[in-house]
Amino acid sequence: MDFSLSETQRMLAETTDRLVRERYGFEDRKKILAGPDGFSRPMWATFAELGLTGLGIAEEHDGLGGTMGDMAVVAETFGRALVVEPYLPTLVLGAGPLGLAGSDAQKSEILPRVVSGELFLALAHGEPKSRYTLCHVDTKAAADGGDFLLTGAKAVVLGGDAADYFLVSARTDGTTSAPHGISLFLVPRSVPGLAIRAYPNIDGTRAADLVLDRVRVPASAVIGQAGHGLPTIAHTIDRAIAYLCAEAVGAMQALNALTLDYLKTRTQFGQPIGAFQVLQHRMVDMEMALEQARSMAILAADRADDPHPHERARAVSAAKVQIGRSGRMIGQCSVQMHGGIGITDEYAGGHYFKRLTLIDRTFGDADHHLARFAAAA
Repeated sequence: MDFSLSETQRMLAETTDRLVRERYGFEDRKKILAGPDGFSRPMWATFAELGLTGLGIAEEHDGLGGTMGDMAVVAETFGRALVVEPYLPTLVLGAGPLGLAGSDAQKSEILPRVVSGELFLALAHGEPKSRYTLCHVDTKAAADGGDFLLTGAKAVVLGGDAADYFLVSARTDGTTSAPHGISLFLVPRSVPGLAIRAYPNIDGTRAADLVLDRVRVPASAVIGQAGHGLPTIAHTIDRAIAYLCAEAVGAMQALNALTLDYLKTRTQFGQPIGAFQVLQHRMVDMEMALEQARSMAILAADRADDPHPHERARAVSAAKVQIGRSGRMIGQCSVQMHGGIGITDEYAGGHYFKRLTLIDRTFGDADHHLARFAAAA
């Protein structure tokens, strides 16, 4: 496998690196989080100007095309800066399923407006009792003339507080845990019967819980073939995991650099604490954990667009296991070597650890993906 970046990826890396270095410092991020939206709409407009909101979207819909490998380059940079804008919810979880299974009319209506930075999207699939089981869908979609009535609840919808459209999974057939009978619907935020409760996650990003009370949508709102939405959802979640793995690598890299700098500057007994051999060994362990995570994240990005579901699942789950283990080890070691300052809100280190912790739990923790890896063999 060739691990070197393509010319396009190098340009993406340089562009995003320069952007976050100049305009997304830790203090800038704190101001953004304190705002009413929890993210910066002017920054999102800048993403659109630079073409970042066109990645993964076909050129016929004003996008730049590209693979998950291209998006992973952006994700890693965003991880280093702890970017809170809803890039994953809109571009991967929202635009992704439309690109995979949406009708020509849906793509033409939605995707160009995503590329321009006008629209935000969110995937509303998880439910209060579903945990990590993708086929557990209790939300119902009942046919009513030429329409569907959606009734149910969705939990922890990433980016749901800002979304203009939701991609909602609901059952048109089958029992609660059956793999068949799941459909995806494109639901506008303003539709009657939809209640949204927004809240911040532990890392500062936003999510929302949805309650759908006989929400009426036309048959044209179905994404793909009715009753066959699970493969699209599974592919989308695998791509989102690959994105998160790349983002986690960026966060680990930044946390390692922050810790190393602290070891060089914090003095004890008349010398920098980095002079103590036990801390040097611990820092080496953290760098090894980072490189293990990086290699698996590259594999996940390479296989995330694989049409073969079992091969894709094995690669993505293997990466998620390593990312979870490396993130926990690096975060804990960083806090231990920093001492009390490592968990304060005023210091960036604790925020990286929070983000790594949430990434580990999002779409399945290490234990879940270890079992999934074995099942996909």
